[in-house]
Amino acid sequence: MSGGIPIRLLNEAQGHVVEIETTNGDKFRGKLLENEDNMNVSMYEVTVHRSTGESKYMTQVFLKGNTIRFISVPEILKNAPMFFMKPGDKPRPPVRGPPPKRVRH
Repeated sequence: MSGGIPIRLLNEAQGHVVEIETTNGDKFRGKLLENEDNMNVSMYEVTVHRSTGESKYMTQVFLKGNTIRFISVPEILKNAPMFFMKPGDKPRPPVRGPPPKRVRH
């Protein structure tokens, strides 16, 4: 995934509890499962607080990026490596899956 610091911060927040407020005032608090470059997010073990005062639990939620007003991430992420990079440093992509197999010629 590419993107600026906000996208990379969300990548670091995967698996942590985040709170998201949508443009209609609803608040979603749960564990961040996945995020995309366009700010679409998937969460699980979510408590939803509707702007009407109603609250309920949902096992999984998908929120479109254009409906998100803000995202609150855990304070521990203030020590994420992206905040300590020097200008010109290239970010290292996250390691996912097994390494590619080598082909001998």
